Amino acid sequence: MGVSGSGKTTLGFAIAQKYGWDFFDADDFHPPENIAKMAAGIPLSDPDRIPWLAALHDQLSSTLESGRHPVLACSALKDKHRAQLLAGLDGIAILYLKGSYELIWSRMSARRGHYMKPDMLQSQFNALEEPDDAFVLDIAMPPQEMIDTITKKFFP
Repeated sequence: MGVSGSGKTTLGFAIAQKYGWDFFDADDFHPPENIAKMAAGIPLSDPDRIPWLAALHDQLSSTLESGRHPVLACSALKDKHRAQLLAGLDGIAILYLKGSYELIWSRMSARRGHYMKPDMLQSQFNALEEPDDAFVLDIAMPPQEMIDTITKKFFP
Protein backbone atom coordinates (compact mmCIF):
# COMPACT_ATOMS: atom_id res chain seq x y z
CA MET A 1 0.00 0.00 0.00
CA GLY A 2 1.03 3.59 -0.45
CA VAL A 3 0.33 6.68 -2.48
CA SER A 4 0.35 6.64 -6.24
CA GLY A 5 3.88 6.50 -7.63
CA SER A 6 5.39 4.77 -4.59
CA GLY A 7 6.27 1.62 -6.55
CA LYS A 8 3.44 -0.71 -5.50
CA THR A 9 3.01 -2.29 -8.93
CA THR A 10 6.72 -2.76 -9.57
CA LEU A 11 7.41 -4.29 -6.17
CA GLY A 12 4.19 -6.31 -6.01
CA PHE A 13 4.78 -7.85 -9.43
CA ALA A 14 8.39 -8.69 -8.51
CA ILE A 15 7.32 -10.40 -5.26
CA ALA A 16 4.58 -12.36 -7.04
CA GLN A 17 7.08 -13.47 -9.69
CA LYS A 18 9.65 -14.50 -7.09
CA TYR A 19 7.23 -16.76 -5.22
CA GLY A 20 4.93 -17.84 -8.06
CA TRP A 21 1.97 -16.03 -6.54
CA ASP A 22 -0.93 -14.20 -8.20
CA PHE A 23 -0.44 -10.48 -8.78
CA PHE A 24 -3.31 -8.00 -8.95
CA ASP A 25 -3.05 -4.28 -9.59
CA ALA A 26 -5.91 -2.41 -7.94
CA ASP A 27 -5.85 0.13 -10.77
CA ASP A 28 -7.24 -2.59 -13.05
CA PHE A 29 -10.35 -2.89 -10.85
CA HIS A 30 -11.49 0.75 -10.99
CA PRO A 31 -14.80 1.28 -12.74
CA PRO A 32 -14.64 3.59 -15.78
CA GLU A 33 -16.24 6.43 -13.80
CA ASN A 34 -13.37 6.42 -11.29
CA ILE A 35 -10.74 6.42 -14.03
CA ALA A 36 -12.49 9.32 -15.77
CA LYS A 37 -12.57 11.33 -12.54
CA MET A 38 -8.89 10.76 -11.82
CA ALA A 39 -7.91 11.47 -15.45
CA ALA A 40 -9.77 14.77 -15.11
CA GLY A 41 -7.77 15.59 -11.98
CA ILE A 42 -10.65 14.96 -9.57
CA PRO A 43 -9.70 12.96 -6.46
CA LEU A 44 -11.90 9.99 -5.62
CA SER A 45 -14.27 10.25 -2.69
CA ASP A 46 -14.84 7.45 -0.20
CA PRO A 47 -18.20 6.59 -1.85
CA ASP A 48 -16.32 6.25 -5.19
CA ARG A 49 -14.01 3.72 -3.56
CA ILE A 50 -16.66 1.45 -1.97
CA PRO A 51 -17.44 -0.73 -5.03
CA TRP A 52 -13.77 -0.78 -6.02
CA LEU A 53 -12.69 -1.98 -2.58
CA ALA A 54 -15.49 -4.58 -2.60
CA ALA A 55 -14.23 -5.96 -5.92
CA LEU A 56 -10.68 -6.11 -4.54
CA HIS A 57 -11.86 -7.88 -1.38
CA ASP A 58 -13.72 -10.42 -3.53
CA GLN A 59 -10.58 -11.01 -5.60
CA LEU A 60 -8.42 -11.55 -2.50
CA SER A 61 -11.03 -13.86 -1.01
CA SER A 62 -11.49 -16.00 -4.12
CA THR A 63 -7.74 -16.28 -4.64
CA LEU A 64 -7.23 -17.47 -1.06
CA GLU A 65 -10.19 -19.87 -1.34
CA SER A 66 -8.58 -21.43 -4.41
CA GLY A 67 -5.42 -22.15 -2.41
CA ARG A 68 -3.38 -19.44 -4.12
CA HIS A 69 -1.47 -16.50 -2.62
CA PRO A 70 -2.53 -13.03 -3.75
CA VAL A 71 -0.26 -10.00 -3.99
CA LEU A 72 -2.28 -6.81 -4.36
CA ALA A 73 -0.84 -3.43 -5.28
CA CYS A 74 -3.37 -1.00 -3.84
CA SER A 75 -3.23 2.50 -2.40
CA ALA A 76 -5.43 1.55 0.60
CA LEU A 77 -4.77 5.02 1.98
CA LYS A 78 -7.15 4.99 4.94
CA ASP A 79 -7.64 2.63 7.85
CA LYS A 80 -11.23 1.99 6.78
CA HIS A 81 -10.08 1.10 3.26
CA ARG A 82 -7.65 -1.49 4.63
CA ALA A 83 -10.34 -2.82 6.99
CA GLN A 84 -12.77 -3.27 4.07
CA LEU A 85 -10.09 -4.98 1.97
CA LEU A 86 -9.11 -7.45 4.67
CA ALA A 87 -12.45 -8.07 6.41
CA GLY A 88 -12.62 -11.74 7.31
CA LEU A 89 -9.32 -12.57 5.63
CA ASP A 90 -6.49 -13.96 7.72
CA GLY A 91 -2.78 -14.19 7.07
CA ILE A 92 -2.37 -11.18 4.81
CA ALA A 93 0.50 -8.81 5.57
CA ILE A 94 0.39 -5.13 4.68
CA LEU A 95 3.54 -3.60 3.27
CA TYR A 96 3.56 0.19 3.36
CA LEU A 97 5.77 1.79 0.72
CA LYS A 98 6.73 5.07 2.31
CA GLY A 99 8.51 7.91 0.61
CA SER A 100 8.82 11.64 0.51
CA TYR A 101 6.51 13.82 -1.54
CA GLU A 102 9.49 15.08 -3.54
CA LEU A 103 10.76 11.62 -4.49
CA ILE A 104 7.31 10.38 -5.48
CA TRP A 105 6.56 13.59 -7.41
CA SER A 106 9.75 13.09 -9.43
CA ARG A 107 8.80 9.49 -10.22
CA MET A 108 5.25 10.41 -11.22
CA SER A 109 6.50 13.27 -13.40
CA ALA A 110 8.72 10.84 -15.31
CA ARG A 111 6.07 8.21 -16.08
CA ARG A 112 3.89 8.39 -19.16
CA GLY A 113 0.43 7.14 -20.00
CA HIS A 114 -0.94 6.79 -16.47
CA TYR A 115 -4.26 8.42 -15.65
CA MET A 116 -3.05 9.46 -12.20
CA LYS A 117 -1.24 12.73 -12.81
CA PRO A 118 1.38 14.26 -10.49
CA ASP A 119 -0.96 17.16 -9.73
CA MET A 120 -3.14 14.75 -7.74
CA LEU A 121 -0.31 13.52 -5.52
CA GLN A 122 -1.02 16.05 -2.77
CA SER A 123 -4.59 14.75 -2.47
CA GLN A 124 -3.17 11.25 -1.88
CA PHE A 125 -0.85 12.51 0.86
CA ASN A 126 -3.76 14.45 2.38
CA ALA A 127 -5.91 11.29 2.50
CA LEU A 128 -3.10 9.00 3.73
CA GLU A 129 -3.53 7.49 7.18
CA GLU A 130 -0.25 5.75 7.88
CA PRO A 131 -0.91 2.23 9.18
CA ASP A 132 0.18 1.11 12.63
CA ASP A 133 0.23 -2.56 11.73
CA ALA A 134 2.17 -2.60 8.45
CA PHE A 135 5.72 -3.49 7.55
CA VAL A 136 7.23 -0.19 6.36
CA LEU A 137 9.63 -0.03 3.44
CA ASP A 138 11.55 3.11 2.45
CA ILE A 139 11.01 3.56 -1.28
CA ALA A 140 14.39 5.24 -1.63
CA MET A 141 15.87 1.72 -1.41
CA PRO A 142 16.64 -0.02 -4.71
CA PRO A 143 13.93 -2.53 -5.70
CA GLN A 144 16.16 -5.58 -5.17
CA GLU A 145 17.05 -4.39 -1.68
CA MET A 146 13.34 -4.03 -0.93
CA ILE A 147 12.71 -7.59 -2.15
CA ASP A 148 15.60 -8.88 -0.04
CA THR A 149 14.23 -7.04 3.02
CA ILE A 150 10.78 -8.55 2.50
CA THR A 151 12.28 -12.01 2.07
CA LYS A 152 14.27 -11.72 5.31
CA LYS A 153 11.23 -10.44 7.21
CA PHE A 154 8.60 -12.90 6.01
CA PHE A 155 10.62 -15.89 4.78
CA PRO A 156 13.70 -16.17 7.03
